[in-house]
Amino acid sequence: MTAPILTFALLLDAAMGEPKWLWSRLPHPAVLMGRLVDAFDQSLNRREARRLAGIVTVAALSALAITLGLLIQALPLGWLWSSLLAAILLAQRSLAQHVTAVADALRISLPEGRKAVSMIVGRDPDQLDEHAVARAAIESAAENLSDGVVAPAFWFLIAGLPGILLYKIINTADSMIGHRTERYAQFGWAAARLDDVLNYVPARLTALLIALTTRPAALKTAAQDGPKHRSVNAGWPEAAMAAALGLSLSGPRSYGGQLTQDPPMNPTGTREATPGDITAATHILWRVWAALLAIVILIALF
Repeated sequence: MTAPILTFALLLDAAMGEPKWLWSRLPHPAVLMGRLVDAFDQSLNRREARRLAGIVTVAALSALAITLGLLIQALPLGWLWSSLLAAILLAQRSLAQHVTAVADALRISLPEGRKAVSMIVGRDPDQLDEHAVARAAIESAAENLSDGVVAPAFWFLIAGLPGILLYKIINTADSMIGHRTERYAQFGWAAARLDDVLNYVPARLTALLIALTTRPAALKTAAQDGPKHRSVNAGWPEAAMAAALGLSLSGPRSYGGQLTQDPPMNPTGTREATPGDITAATHILWRVWAALLAIVILIALF
């Protein structure tokens, strides 16, 4: 039953995205999830037993997400509410719009491109030249294709509304507390590890879908370079996207004034990414979405 519901959700998200008229009046579920994570952070993240407190936090968040999902599914017309909520939690259209905005802004000027890309990446935008801005947008497109589209769809298909709610709350927690800082290294450990587990299959599935819809050899690049990435999962879609576009992505980047020494994904590709490459990456986002939709429809039929 999850496949027909997911089909509707994928189509609805692609058609509607995140309408401003709605979310300017109501808090988005992702915002509510963030507030919940912050409440646990403020209440439990003390100096003593931080790892245990983080484990309790993840267990509580998981239980809440699964329980809420089961309750909504059990409501009259539960399939409709599940589909609507799943569409809200998918991010295909909004991702494509944000990535396209970087290409459009970069065509106007470098400062405009830096401003636009700062909306979707965490690195220092003032240090980026035109090519680095384009690479940052494409890297974000690849990673968020996995985190924001393929992984939520995968977990909805596997476990219905409880599955996608569990995934999204843990992914939100990881983005907020899963950092290797003094405050979060211990408290965010459980969130980061569970997020790695939940994204393990979807990240590799994303790389496969990119390869199938562009260049099959991109999967080989993902398998070779993906494990070199500092993230156990993000390197796979990034490397596949890099190979599909003939680019070299990742590599040294600046976060909060600190330069990382990340290895490049597809090192034989060019580093001179352009707004045209961002547009090409957006086209790949939609190709992967179409392939994902086709798979879900086939599952629904058979």
